[in-house]
Order: sequence, then C-alpha cells, then structure tokens
Amino acid sequence: MLLRTGTSDLTIWFDSRPIPARAGDSVAVALLAAGIATTRTTPVSGAPRGPFCMMGACFDCLAVVDGRNNVQTCMTPVRDGMQIQTQHGARAIGT
Repeated sequence: MLLRTGTSDLTIWFDSRPIPARAGDSVAVALLAAGIATTRTTPVSGAPRGPFCMMGACFDCLAVVDGRNNVQTCMTPVRDGMQIQTQHGARAIGT
C-alpha cells in the first residue's frame, strides 16, 4: 500500500468523490494513494482492473478522464478539478 505524509495541493474527482493529489502525480498515483485500486472493469466478465505496470505498457489502468474514454491513468498527469470515472467494459474512442 502506498502511504503519504504531508499535504496535497489540488483535488481531482473520481466517480464524483474528491481525491487529494499533488502536482506531478499521475492520475494512477493519486488514486492509489487514496486507496482506489480499480479504474475499469473488463467487457466480458466485469472483472476489476487497475494500475499494474505504471509505465503505459499494460492498459489495465484505463478510465474515463474529462469525458475521454480509454485514458491510461498511469501516463496522465493530474490537473486540479479533473473528472475521472470508472470505465465499465469496452468503450470506443469518443463514446
């Protein structure tokens, strides 16, 4: 488990819940620090998936970020106020 000390300087939103974050964090790091390990579900079985490789190779950390589907959260820097939603199943780009 990832544990942090100190203060956060911005807030992102995950499934309508405020999540503290720090400038320079990726979305995946901010979510993991908040105890959130699932960012999507698989299309066939609905199995939970979340950050795994943390370097953009595995695509397990996909989520809907600011209305864009299939965003790799491990490669996306946080921005104050950004909106992230769990991605359920397969989603075509732009839907």
